[in-house]
Amino acid sequence: MKKDILRQFFVIFTTVFTLALNGAANALPLNGRMTGEISDSFNVLFVPAGYVFSIWGLIYLGLTAFVVYHSLPSQRDNPRLRKIGWWVALSNLANGLWIYFWHFGMYSLSLVIMLVLLVALLAIYLGLNIGKTRFSNLEKWVVSIPFSIYLGWITVATIANATALFSYWGFDGAFLSPLAWTLVLLAAGVVIAGIMAFTRSDIAYLLVLVWAFSGISVRWADLAVLNVAGYIAAILVLALLIASRLRKRTA
Repeated sequence: MKKDILRQFFVIFTTVFTLALNGAANALPLNGRMTGEISDSFNVLFVPAGYVFSIWGLIYLGLTAFVVYHSLPSQRDNPRLRKIGWWVALSNLANGLWIYFWHFGMYSLSLVIMLVLLVALLAIYLGLNIGKTRFSNLEKWVVSIPFSIYLGWITVATIANATALFSYWGFDGAFLSPLAWTLVLLAAGVVIAGIMAFTRSDIAYLLVLVWAFSGISVRWADLAVLNVAGYIAAILVLALLIASRLRKRTA
């Protein structure tokens, strides 16, 4: 019982930490620079239009709903929540620390901590067995869907963070141009979507990729090849989602 109360406390505490740090990042802003301004300072193409980042509002809304549910006395011994609670706390710490490292120019550390966040979210996702187990209507909206959306976005953000770091290090693409590398990354994203579609058929996760890839097209409307490629990637992910749902329905 004491361990469960401690777990609930740390999930609340770390959530407040990450929400406060993210709010301060742009309200102050931290180190005199906005989060998006730092992203725009890198010469990389795997970055969506600014409106796409509004998904963070949805992520934090879902995280808040989860924390309220997780903190209820009636959910203290919920085996699902016991399994993922400490991973949620770790993901919150990683999220907040990423903001700090990013704003203060510690880009190598930012990628390391982004990978920690990705691993924590994967542990949560697999711990909940999303896509392979049934949730009540309430848990679907306050547990399953929030972490599907979160993991989907951090999948994209990890790739973007890595490309920004390579640009910072002066990597010029070697045998491929920046455009070619971006097309490779989009193709890799579609492959990841295919794996998720036919192993989990997770609507929320896959729609996040559609949102991100179409956002890349919108940002690079003047770059015809990337504009078309982003939309193709988004359509392919949507097609994979539809195919996986049909397959699941007939199975």
